Amino acid sequence: MSARPPASRRTVLRGAAVTPLAGLGLTACAGVGGGVTTDAMPTAPVELGAESEVAEGSAKLYRDHNVVVSRDGNGTLKAYSTICTHAGCPIDKLQGTTLICPCHGSEFDAVTGKVVQSPATEPLSELSVKVTNGKIIARPGA
Repeated sequence: MSARPPASRRTVLRGAAVTPLAGLGLTACAGVGGGVTTDAMPTAPVELGAESEVAEGSAKLYRDHNVVVSRDGNGTLKAYSTICTHAGCPIDKLQGTTLICPCHGSEFDAVTGKVVQSPATEPLSELSVKVTNGKIIARPGA
């Protein structure tokens, strides 16, 4: 059996200082609010708001349902899940028609769902969208 020399004071203090920082890295990657729950994307039809809320050439973010709805230049509505395809964080920022993920900075086009800035490489999941009695309704599936 070999004798192991005791750890120096410097080694012990260095280890104590690094350990809490390692935990912070995991927390930051978990996403805003501690991460995404299994019901982050709509699993059933959800009523989002009035059709008039989404003007031609614009988009509206419905944070409570993790959905963005956009209307292209032809007046066609599109809906996408706002769960980032990179790390599963809920996207909570919309600038014009660009969605910005708070976790790692991925950006998506709200009109097409396509990635416009990495680290994400996959587009957002498209949802089915229709208007009933003047209200926008989104549901899983395109």
